[in-house]
Amino acid sequence: MSAPEDGRLSIPYVTEECLRKLDTKQQTSTLLDLVWRDSAGQEAFTLVAAVCHTLMVQHRVMVPKARLLYSLAFNARFLRHLWFLISSMTTRMITGSMVPLLQVISRGSPMSFEDSGRIIPLFYLFSSLFSHSLISIHDNEFFGDPIEVVGQRQSSMMPFTLEELVMLSRCLRDACLGIIKLAYPETKPEVREEYVTAFQSVGVTTSSEMQQCIQMEQKRWIQLFKVITNLVKMLKSRDTRRNFCPPNHWLSEQEDIKADKVTQLYVPASRHAWRFRRMGRIGPLQSSLDVGVESPPLSVSEERQLAILTELPFVVPFEERVKIFQRLIYADKQEVQGDGPFLDGINVTIRRNYIYEDAYDKLSPENEPDLKKRVRVHLLNAHGLDEAGIDGGGVFREFLNELLKSGFNPNQGFFKTTNEGLLYPNPAAQMLVGDSFARHYYFLGTMLGKALYENMLVELPFAGFFLSKLLGTSADVDIHHLASLDPEVYRNLLFLKSYEGDVEELGLNFTVVNNDLGEAQVVELKCGGKDIPVTSANRIAYIHLVADYRLNRQIRQHCLAFRQGLASVVNLEWLRMFDQQEIQVLISGAQVPISLEDLRSFTNYSGGYSADHPVIKVFWRVVEGFTDEEKRKLLKFVTSCSRPPLLGFKELYPAFCIHHGGSDLERLPTASTCMNLLKLPEFRDEALLRSKLLYAIECAAGFELS
Repeated sequence: MSAPEDGRLSIPYVTEECLRKLDTKQQTSTLLDLVWRDSAGQEAFTLVAAVCHTLMVQHRVMVPKARLLYSLAFNARFLRHLWFLISSMTTRMITGSMVPLLQVISRGSPMSFEDSGRIIPLFYLFSSLFSHSLISIHDNEFFGDPIEVVGQRQSSMMPFTLEELVMLSRCLRDACLGIIKLAYPETKPEVREEYVTAFQSVGVTTSSEMQQCIQMEQKRWIQLFKVITNLVKMLKSRDTRRNFCPPNHWLSEQEDIKADKVTQLYVPASRHAWRFRRMGRIGPLQSSLDVGVESPPLSVSEERQLAILTELPFVVPFEERVKIFQRLIYADKQEVQGDGPFLDGINVTIRRNYIYEDAYDKLSPENEPDLKKRVRVHLLNAHGLDEAGIDGGGVFREFLNELLKSGFNPNQGFFKTTNEGLLYPNPAAQMLVGDSFARHYYFLGTMLGKALYENMLVELPFAGFFLSKLLGTSADVDIHHLASLDPEVYRNLLFLKSYEGDVEELGLNFTVVNNDLGEAQVVELKCGGKDIPVTSANRIAYIHLVADYRLNRQIRQHCLAFRQGLASVVNLEWLRMFDQQEIQVLISGAQVPISLEDLRSFTNYSGGYSADHPVIKVFWRVVEGFTDEEKRKLLKFVTSCSRPPLLGFKELYPAFCIHHGGSDLERLPTASTCMNLLKLPEFRDEALLRSKLLYAIECAAGFELS
């Protein structure tokens, strides 16, 4: 902005000039020297922090855009001292005792303007700067891996040890929960006497002026909440990828959220726009005034619970979140699959040998735009003949399981596997199926969503970075996820980052080479990339561009279509209660030992069998002697999934059932997975039953209704 021609200086011009001068190398050095001067006390440190806070909050200056902020973000000594100041701030209570301000925040207790004015700028600055530095700190640097893993240079950017981070993350978590309490107080906030005195001392006398000041104060707390939660989520993400915190570290005893106590969250969608979305769309800590007029008002407790489930879901036990998710689904299903006269379902005929092709055609968005509806499937066998049976839900579940196995099979071409056998979208899918490839990903997304919607476990192991892309508010993920896609490329990039020799001698440029379908293709990472050598000065940009290409650019359309399909069946806001590892458990079940006691308690019998029948007693005696792997094979043989339901076998639908399979001792046990039904011949001899059952589950014969 140039100076005005009339010589009069406008406020925007003066502001911009001040910001420009503040951002010079000389001024930055002066401020840094002021902070680290031997005679400098806490006051100088606090004043510099206040300047930084003003830059970010009032002038919306981003950390990378200001020399001072950027320098401080990567100064481990500064961040450590800043956290020390925050932790050591105290206030005098009515009893006369001195209490840490962090503790006051964590309790959700009101704080004087003087105290909040001391801690908010420092806390905001710390959270913002540390969050920014974490973006550039790779996992091996974060965890302090041995030097041969990192490269020739050991990073000194980590301001805290892992042990210190455990304590720090707990403080940050509790501060977030405390601010939520401040945002949703039990009683209507009043202007206390000390507030009135403070207002009058600065010339604020009218109630409207006082109310305006209070709103400004609330805004400062909301701004602080956002940056702290961002930092907490970054630390939680690190811990999810590779644990550094003890078990149950992130769970909070402050809030006891139970699925059966948050009933207002389950109001059907037709009566309000799901409140989960309200928090996510408008931003955290809004008042309940924005709830639709048709919806009943939320209590203070429900407002707090909703804020926690939206912003900090990991402080609630996983099992409770699963119950909440299932109740949300159930309430939604009542709207579309209930007993109303106008709630029609979907009926399709599918050829078993062409499950994917027929399903892709008949369940496409053009033919069936709402796959939340109940779907009934009529199957034709390999000879084009009807398979016996009426679909009461079991046939559809068997069909969906087979469809998903087919659609996600790497031989189908839509998904590839990492070296660890984990699924992610095939970048070359467009070359295989043409421009319609995105439609296939949308379809596969709807089918996975349908499995979640119907509370059906499917054994599809996905790569962590792909699940993170589905859950994030942005479809892109950063370099920290690259190891889950290609560990070798990730190691090479870390080597390049730490390389102390002449980087140009490595002969790299800003391109990558794709070898899809055996055909090498050079792709520029930026315009003119083939003519831009990688140097010591630009290698960080190159590293992030390579990671972005592998993780995001080359599969962006695939993931976007898949996510849209998934969201057409299941609200993504509900899925965001879980991290990528938890979503995998939600999809495929947990790898936990099978509880025979639980399975036995919820097993039905038919065809003449009962719990006290001699054959059934022999059966359970045999199964008790199975290894865990053999028990998994039995469960997969009968239900098509080797893992137990998340909340126990009471959730298995239809229930596990053992049916009398006749008296022919030459026959093998068979299964109808659509009914979760084991057909067991009348083997009374324990050794014979064991050998026949083991042979059957090892062979795992194909399914057809009989």
